[in-house]
Amino acid sequence: MNSWFYKSTKWKRKRAVILRRDEYVCQESRRYGKTEPATTVHHIYPIEFYPELALVNWNLVSLSDKQHNAMHDRVTHELTALGLAWQERVRDKFEEWQGKGN
Repeated sequence: MNSWFYKSTKWKRKRAVILRRDEYVCQESRRYGKTEPATTVHHIYPIEFYPELALVNWNLVSLSDKQHNAMHDRVTHELTALGLAWQERVRDKFEEWQGKGN
């Protein structure tokens, strides 16, 4: 799914919406009072496992490349402790989504 998805018009539009929402600032860096430009939109619940959440706003966050690389292993795609911490932040929204029969 990934290669064609990231080239799709739907993704490009959604990515632009999320970057604007987050004011083009890396949200992980912002948590520590730093202003770092966001260049990537990260799927908190990975698209490989939750494709139905690919375009859901609460599952997307703007990050710098450095912070994005810190969210998951770039080879195995396993989430790091930092990536798992972001999942905890949206756990209530995820559980609500699951409760709707998804």
